[in-house]
Amino acid sequence: MERIVKEIQDSFEQLGISIPAEQIEERLDKLLTKFKVPEDEARRTVINYFSKEHGVGKEQLFKKRTSEPSQVGDITGSGQWLNLRVKVLQLWDNTNESISQVGLIGDETGSVKFIKWARDSLPDLEEGKSYQLNNVVTNEWNGRFEITLNKTTSVEAISEDVEVSSSSPTTDVTIGEISEAGQWVNISAKVIQIWDNTNESISQVGIIGDESGSVKFIKWARDTLPDLEEGKSYRFNNLVVSEWNGRFEVGLNRTSSIEPLSEDIEIGPTSFTAAMVGIQEGSGLIKRCPECNRALTKGACMDHGKVEGNYDLRIKAILDDGARVQDVLIGRDLSEQMVGLSLEEAISLAADELDQSVVLTRMRAELVGKYYSVDGSPTERYLLADTVKPVSDLDMSIVDELISELEVE
Repeated sequence: MERIVKEIQDSFEQLGISIPAEQIEERLDKLLTKFKVPEDEARRTVINYFSKEHGVGKEQLFKKRTSEPSQVGDITGSGQWLNLRVKVLQLWDNTNESISQVGLIGDETGSVKFIKWARDSLPDLEEGKSYQLNNVVTNEWNGRFEITLNKTTSVEAISEDVEVSSSSPTTDVTIGEISEAGQWVNISAKVIQIWDNTNESISQVGIIGDESGSVKFIKWARDTLPDLEEGKSYRFNNLVVSEWNGRFEVGLNRTSSIEPLSEDIEIGPTSFTAAMVGIQEGSGLIKRCPECNRALTKGACMDHGKVEGNYDLRIKAILDDGARVQDVLIGRDLSEQMVGLSLEEAISLAADELDQSVVLTRMRAELVGKYYSVDGSPTERYLLADTVKPVSDLDMSIVDELISELEVE
């Protein structure tokens, strides 16, 4: 809502009309929250109200503000109307129905986030192509400038390849220091996991991490960058941060570089909050080899053969937050706490039923379908849980949907 309030306020300020943000927010909130009016319709209703109140016609409110050519580096404040000749550096994933496209554009003076609203029916932009964008307006959001395309904006594809500054304002950061979409960063990190990928436009996608945490990465096929290997460490230069479902991710682009490192980057704890949608076989009451502590398979250890194993409890959980699936390995102490069943009680329960799988059945009944926040150390496949905390007050219909999707698969 804050973004819409600012946009409306800036539009009127260009005409010398000052409207307190509180007044705009009050009307928007009533329409959006009380009457459940769609966002676009609520915006139009509020604009119409204040237009009538101040005697402003739509042709005044949305008339072209400038005919002078500008560059990204000319952006100095909110409410500027500019004509820009730019290249589309990156398009970001977007689930907001009111937004047609969102991403990053740039020229030789810098780069800036752009937003194109669905209501304005403007032609789509393509990554890697250059455009003349006339009559765009600047806004400020979370201390950073961005531009919005509006109903008076013209979008013209051009054959000229606009040169983009090779000296992007990148900053050396740890993953834990990533703080906002649109940041340009340099990161030294290890590839924790590369996911299966069926999207032809994506070369590789997965998780990278360092001592401060982990983050999703995307490497696009069009940029012909070298492939990454799981377990290896790299220096990533010139990445851009975006946000998806409230979580940050980093994208490699044509200006990025990848340098293999001889040092091994240590991975620190990471967090993951999601629904537990399944518990894998090999969970519950198990036996381990007394020599190497490896879990036995049908009473045998891969290294030491048939042995008399020691009992243990573990959970091999599947968590899904709607964007990615994460396997989580939960040891005895946490398993006992989560299920409310000690190892001794589990052994007794299995003996009474003459069936060791009864413990796994109980785990699934107690835990699947609930949300958890997990902190732990990532490996190539599993997140090794250090703490697991239940999360309440979540929409259980989302959990049911995730479970249903998993069952279908």
